[in-house]
Amino acid sequence: MMADDRAAHHLGIELLDIGPGRARMQLRIRPELTNGHGICHGGYIFLLADTTFAYACNSHNRRSVAAGCSIEFLAPAHDGDTLTAEGAEQHLAGRHGVYDIRVHDQHGKLIALFRGKSAMIKGHFFEETT
Repeated sequence: MMADDRAAHHLGIELLDIGPGRARMQLRIRPELTNGHGICHGGYIFLLADTTFAYACNSHNRRSVAAGCSIEFLAPAHDGDTLTAEGAEQHLAGRHGVYDIRVHDQHGKLIALFRGKSAMIKGHFFEETT
């Protein structure tokens, strides 16, 4: 999935860790990611959280897409900050899952909380062998 993720590559989002139902990703905030208030634009924080959600919900080798999500911005991020998003599966049943993503800065300060609902679609990323 990472090889084809042009948005993540373009923004410099790094995949740090992944496992069944979880993912951890990172983004360094650069001047071009800041808004008119001089802080990181919320859309980029959302994009980091949403990308982490995508990797967590696709980690079972079943193609999944977002069915809904919400985000709470709790603190600003600034140019030079390194944001880490950690996603964890909260529930998975049938074709739907619920995932919570916590975004924090390099000091451990909580920047945002994201919750996403996934829906599985047809397909796998790789052939499974038994």
